[in-house]
Amino acid sequence: MENTRQQKIARLLQKELGEIFLLYAKGIQGTLISVTNIRISPDLSIAKVYLSIFPSEKSEAILQNIQDSVKSIRFELGNRVRNQLRVIPELSFFIDDTLDYLENIDNLLKK
Repeated sequence: MENTRQQKIARLLQKELGEIFLLYAKGIQGTLISVTNIRISPDLSIAKVYLSIFPSEKSEAILQNIQDSVKSIRFELGNRVRNQLRVIPELSFFIDDTLDYLENIDNLLKK
């Protein structure tokens, strides 16, 4: 269960990372990257970032590119939130496949 501080920081990080990935996705034509959820550890040192990537066929390759550039993303995030946070959390990125799961269930129900 997350406390209020964790929730506030998660919302702040989600907003700022969403803007960072909006600029990042402009370099990759035909791709949409959105931050769906962020889980913060109780000591605020680790953030698990869940990304929804469209189209889903490219998601593994894009996630690998994001994981390769995690230091530059964390640096950019630090520049944006340096007045609100004392320590910028370590970022771990994961694919949020709930939309694909829902689409699969919908297709199964139609049959």
